[in-house]
Amino acid sequence: MKFNDTLDEIKLYEAGKPIELVVREFGVPKEQVVKLASNENPLGASKRVQDVICAFASRANLYPDDSMYELKEGLAKKFDVASSQIAIGAGSDQILEFVSRALLGKEDSVLMSQVTFAMYEIYAKQMGARVLRTPSYEHKVDEFLELYKKHKPKVIYLCIPNNPTGDAMKKSDAFEIIDAVDKETLIVVDCAYMEYAAYKDSAYKIEPKDILNLPNVIYLGTFSKAYGLGGMRVGYGIANEKIIHNILKMRPPFNISTLSLAAAIEALKDEVHLEETLKLHTEQIKRYEVFAKENGIKYIESYTNFITYLFDEKYNSSDIANKLLQKGVIVRDLASYKLNAIRITIGTEAQNDIFFERLLEVMDLK
Repeated sequence: MKFNDTLDEIKLYEAGKPIELVVREFGVPKEQVVKLASNENPLGASKRVQDVICAFASRANLYPDDSMYELKEGLAKKFDVASSQIAIGAGSDQILEFVSRALLGKEDSVLMSQVTFAMYEIYAKQMGARVLRTPSYEHKVDEFLELYKKHKPKVIYLCIPNNPTGDAMKKSDAFEIIDAVDKETLIVVDCAYMEYAAYKDSAYKIEPKDILNLPNVIYLGTFSKAYGLGGMRVGYGIANEKIIHNILKMRPPFNISTLSLAAAIEALKDEVHLEETLKLHTEQIKRYEVFAKENGIKYIESYTNFITYLFDEKYNSSDIANKLLQKGVIVRDLASYKLNAIRITIGTEAQNDIFFERLLEVMDLK
């Protein structure tokens, strides 16, 4: 059996290690495992959302409302856009898939930063497109524009804030790129962590209505991070109606579940939980910055719900990640991105206490 040649160039996406793996391989009791690898909300879904999920469990045999009317109306009201300008996906990465399938072919190229969300490359390569990367992991305006002018890619991905590094470009810088690009190139502004960036500094805040008058930009958001619905898989894309109309042709029927739809609708209404999430994060990420400075660890200033610790030649990020794993602390090793670094999701106060203690142990700083 011969598979498509394009598959030869694609690496499997590496998800964060599950708690069950640590229990199974290292014998750490499940209740003692601290998972800080997948950028999940440490508070989880709100009580209101949990109650709705339970209430809708009896309807698991029924397909969801495929129009997703109530969720689209909620998002339209929140962002001051029209519901016809919204597409719902099983996570915002499904919207990325729709974009790739709708636009890309073997003659096309896509442009992204040197270190960014892995699915941009995977979806592009599935369609046979060529991947272009800037020299830096940061989103630098001059680097993007130089490569754009040279190659005229079909799609440009701006991950604001950036995953897996946590840095962000200001809104003004993003629009310097957007304004310089012609209408034949689609710009994907991936704002999966925008709630955190906007809460930290309004100069980084990008809203969907900022791009709606543009013919070649789509805004992506998700319920997986700040809203605590990683396990429900709900994301969205917002753009002008022509873009949305065409990418929705890629959407399969009932692409999110009845429970996921109910959970997202309720999560959008629960602004108290969102505020609690952002306050906890703001308090706890400061501890990571202080800890790093006190122990001579470099870090990337974060505008997300995680922080990236960078190590010098004395330490190896894979060794540190593996030793932490054996002690029941799961973090994300960034060696596969050619960074000697680990990415740590900001947890609860208790989870963060454990991380600090264990990291000191594996770095022999205690």
